[in-house]
Amino acid sequence: MPLTRFAPSPTGYLHLGHAASAWAAWDDAGQSGENFILRIEDIDRTRCLPEFETATLEDLAWIGLTWQQPARRQSDHFSDYRKTLGELQNRNLLYPCFCTRKDIEQEIANSPSAPHGIDGPIYPGTCKHFSKSERNDKIASGHPYALRLDMEEAIRQTGTKTLYWYDRIKGQQSTTPELLMQSVGDVVLARKDTPASYHLCVTHDDALQQILLITRGEDLFHATHCHRLLQELLGYPVPEYHHHSLLTDKNGKRFAKRDKSLTLREIRNRGFQPESLRRMIEQNSLDELIFTNQ
Repeated sequence: MPLTRFAPSPTGYLHLGHAASAWAAWDDAGQSGENFILRIEDIDRTRCLPEFETATLEDLAWIGLTWQQPARRQSDHFSDYRKTLGELQNRNLLYPCFCTRKDIEQEIANSPSAPHGIDGPIYPGTCKHFSKSERNDKIASGHPYALRLDMEEAIRQTGTKTLYWYDRIKGQQSTTPELLMQSVGDVVLARKDTPASYHLCVTHDDALQQILLITRGEDLFHATHCHRLLQELLGYPVPEYHHHSLLTDKNGKRFAKRDKSLTLREIRNRGFQPESLRRMIEQNSLDELIFTNQ
C-alpha cells in the first residue's frame, strides 16, 4: 500500500466531513498505521490553537486511526519553508506584493477586463513591475508585503512543456503554461503574518515525507495545478492523487467549521460508536445525527 496522509488544520473541532476524509485516506493506506501519516497544518498561528490540536488527536484515535509517530507539526518547521522560499527568491521566482486585499479589490473593480481564475479574480500584477529600488524603499519603510510566485518567470524556467499527474477518480490530468496563467496567476507563497502559504508548505512536506498518494477532498482538485508547478520548479517527485467527493447534508451543502457543523466530539458525547458513524456516512444516512443537532 502507498504511503498517504491526513493533514487537518487545528482551527476548530473535527466534524463529519473530516471523519469521511480521514477514513478515505485510512482506506487508501490499507488501514495500516505504517502507511498512514498525520500532519498538523498549523501555519496560521492566529487561528490554530493547542486545544484544537489535542482534540484532533483524540478524535482520530476514537475513530480507530493510528499513524507514524510523531505527527509533523508545520509550525515547528518554518525554517524549512524559509529555506525553500530562499531558493525560489535566488532564482528570481518571487516578488514582493505590497497590496492589501482592499487594494486588489479596487484594482479589479477599476478594470472591466480583469481576468478570472478558478477561485475568482486573478491578481492584476500591480506590484510585479516595480523596480528593485522601489521594492527596496517600500521594504525599508516597513511596508508589509507578501511574496508572490512570478508565474511568467516560472513558466520560462520550466519551459512550455505540459505537466502531468494522475488522479484515481478523474484519471490522467495535465496543465499547461497558458492554463496556469489563467487559473491561478501569481499565487501568494508567504505573508507577513503567515511565513509560508498552504501551497508551499503542503508541496514541500509531501515531498519531504515521501507521500506517494495524496488523498484529499475534491475542493482541492484545482490547487493541484499550482502544486504540480511547484513540484517541477523544486525538483520534487510527482505523487498520485485521490480527490474524493465531499460529504454533504441533505441540501447538498458541505460540512464546514465556519458553519458550526456537527463535531465528532459532540457525536462521541452522545454515545455513538465509530462503527455506527462510519456506516451512516457510507450509506449517506445522517438524518438521525443532523436532526438531533438541530
